[in-house]
Amino acid sequence: MRKLIASLALGLAAFGLFGTAQAQDAAASAAAVASAAVEAASAVATAAPAQEAASAAAEAAPAAAAPTPNKGDTTWMMVSTLLVILMTLPGLALFYGGLVRSKNMLSVLMQVMVTFSLIVVLWFVYGYSLAFTEGNAFIGGLDRVMMKGVWDNAAGTFANAATFSKGVVIPEIVFAAFQATFAGITCCLIVGAFAERIKFSAVLAFMVLWFTFSYTPIAHMVWFWMGPDAYSSADVAAEMTSKAGLIWQHGALDFAGGTVVHINAAVAGLVGAYMVGKRVGYGKEAFTPHSLTLTMVGASLLWVGWFGFNAGSALEANGFAALAFINTFAATAAAVLGWILGEALLKGKASMLGAASGAVAGLVAITPAAGNVGIGGALIIGLLAGLICLWGVTGLKKLLGADDSLDVFGVHGVGGILGALLTGVFNSPNLGGPSLVADWTTVAMVSAADYSIASQVWIQLKGVLITIVWSAVVAAISFKIVDLVIGLRVPEEEEREGLDITSHGETAYHK
Repeated sequence: MRKLIASLALGLAAFGLFGTAQAQDAAASAAAVASAAVEAASAVATAAPAQEAASAAAEAAPAAAAPTPNKGDTTWMMVSTLLVILMTLPGLALFYGGLVRSKNMLSVLMQVMVTFSLIVVLWFVYGYSLAFTEGNAFIGGLDRVMMKGVWDNAAGTFANAATFSKGVVIPEIVFAAFQATFAGITCCLIVGAFAERIKFSAVLAFMVLWFTFSYTPIAHMVWFWMGPDAYSSADVAAEMTSKAGLIWQHGALDFAGGTVVHINAAVAGLVGAYMVGKRVGYGKEAFTPHSLTLTMVGASLLWVGWFGFNAGSALEANGFAALAFINTFAATAAAVLGWILGEALLKGKASMLGAASGAVAGLVAITPAAGNVGIGGALIIGLLAGLICLWGVTGLKKLLGADDSLDVFGVHGVGGILGALLTGVFNSPNLGGPSLVADWTTVAMVSAADYSIASQVWIQLKGVLITIVWSAVVAAISFKIVDLVIGLRVPEEEEREGLDITSHGETAYHK
């Protein structure tokens, strides 16, 4: 190498000679150039090993550190989990308890509390694994049975769960706990449809079957995907999407559970109302709520807890959590006004029961839309939910002919369907919505010009229909099995006496 550089230098020097008179000077210049070239070559030769060493060191250096959970996100998710527990116990329990007759108050509280406890245990045993691990388009696998693998022995730390932002994670145990509360309250919602006449043991047996074969598959179909970091390039995007749940693959939007929680539970409750049968005296006797005071307290606790339910579903303490928070606030208030306005127009008076029911209707309807629509869209969804769910518990209930004791389908079914469909409308950036992700590789959003309301509403409708059919079939089979093995109803004399005494040997109130 040195000889080559020196020869080139000498050649260049010789090429620059203009006459024999200058030969000596040129030779001297050439020698100087040659000497400089040799020195340069020597420096290059010396630097080469250093460059190679640096390159080797770079290759040997560890890859970029894996993302670590942000303490703020983790704290927010733990608080959200507590809020959802609050909305179930005591929120939903008191809301339902106040609506039944006093002789059945404790039976409803028991059914809610024990169902919630049962489902939380089943969730950590196998439910979380079936819902949130890779399997097929309908159900997950068994990788997290008994929560195995959430502690990474090799890394000496806890496994992380993806959020909706690239490079942002939360501890998987926190995500699993948050989702456990969703599973628990979904099953508890069903209790209201057949309250005051079902066997306590039948409730629990049904919940095991329905949770296993309806809740976990629907949760998987709607919410399971590989996470944003899996979309590392355009080449793998299609493969990653194919591993997601069926309804996610379709592109349906369900921020916090319009399909998974409300429609799923409402359909199961309606099937139960038919299969358990009507209460003794239904249509002939007055079944007035025994304590609207407790119902109002329960509705208020539901409203407070629902901020964790909806805003927590952002999985991060970010702008989308804030959007879900304010939409939950606004839509619920609008629904209260919508319901009592409808009551005033129909009956001439607005009622406390109507205001409490309107609040729940608004909370239900905004659930799938919470982080997917603008504030204006949330107000419209809430107002419509109040009016349409009022029809759901009056006109539609008469058409269906079922004794849905606490109007689970009229509020949660109708409100959930309304919210799911209107999510596709008000998600549009043309109507103030944040739009949806068009490409998870680049996290590019669908532009206002490209957003199709009709197309997204059709996608939303497919998700709704799949949920309705799936839940109805599983519920019907589950109720039939329980009826054959245990029996669904208590004897008529026990029903007349009240389930508090006959099923649990105690009363809510002592005279």
